[in-house]
Amino acid sequence: MATIRLSSGHQMPQVGFGLWKVPNDVCAEVVYNAIKTGYRLLDGACDYGNEVECGQGVARAIKEGIVKREELFIVSKLWNSFHDGDRVEPIVKKQLADWGVDYFDLYLIHFPVATEYVDPSVRYPPGWFYEGDEIRPSKATIQETWTAMESLVEKGLSKSIGVSNFQAQLLYDLLRYAKIRPATLQVEHHPYLVQQELLNLAKKEGIAVTAYSTFGPASFKEFNMAHATELTQLTDDETIKAIAAKYNKQPSQVLLRWATQRGLAIIPKSTSPARMKENIESSNFDLSEEDIATISSFDRGLRFNQPTNYFPSEMLWIFG
Repeated sequence: MATIRLSSGHQMPQVGFGLWKVPNDVCAEVVYNAIKTGYRLLDGACDYGNEVECGQGVARAIKEGIVKREELFIVSKLWNSFHDGDRVEPIVKKQLADWGVDYFDLYLIHFPVATEYVDPSVRYPPGWFYEGDEIRPSKATIQETWTAMESLVEKGLSKSIGVSNFQAQLLYDLLRYAKIRPATLQVEHHPYLVQQELLNLAKKEGIAVTAYSTFGPASFKEFNMAHATELTQLTDDETIKAIAAKYNKQPSQVLLRWATQRGLAIIPKSTSPARMKENIESSNFDLSEEDIATISSFDRGLRFNQPTNYFPSEMLWIFG
């Protein structure tokens, strides 16, 4: 499998397996099957609420000799309510214990949003709200959080660190004071949201980019977002289907290849072993430059994973 060399010196698989919305009751089996299929990058997070089960799937695969720990690239993320500097290391140690591993290969700041601490013994994962429907901000700065993230590398708790859902201005600010530069940037990226200027900046600064929600609105239909339910699903689009037919591939494979051929890493998710195999095999062909340009022309600057799409407007003062 192709890998991407990170600024930290480590190699990251270009095609990984995303763990967002994998149900707890099947998660261990799904992770085990993903590893059997050939996935070596597993992309998890505190907020997904399934890290214990992810660890169970990893432990089973290791026990059966399918893989060794050092052959896996395990990713997790820091949730908003643990941004205060003294909260970072304790929650990372809890997450490592949930996974049953000694270190993460990559640990990310999940969102550039700091909210008030919620004790894991009270509620875990904490979610966006302090209690009820109240969002309480923390005064932690990104610099404070990043300094604590850097200590994770120094203490061997994570080999690389990075950020997620950051835009250009925040990256520029972070790079001013970072002693350890972010190895990766994980962002929503699909033909409806190409973000080419952000990708150009990341490339210039040596930051690898991981794309999530490569299939666009498909991941967000369940949240009843009007622009997710009313849009044509990318895998059903006639242009995408025609391109797929030309290469004798599935539309989903074309969308994934559009991302990887442009140098991005991807983390598609499926609970179906057959679909897992299709996704991991999406890099075994090349799209023409004309087809890449055609898919990129779908760009509408349309973002799904943002607070304004989830919460009533009166709750959004915290996000500016």
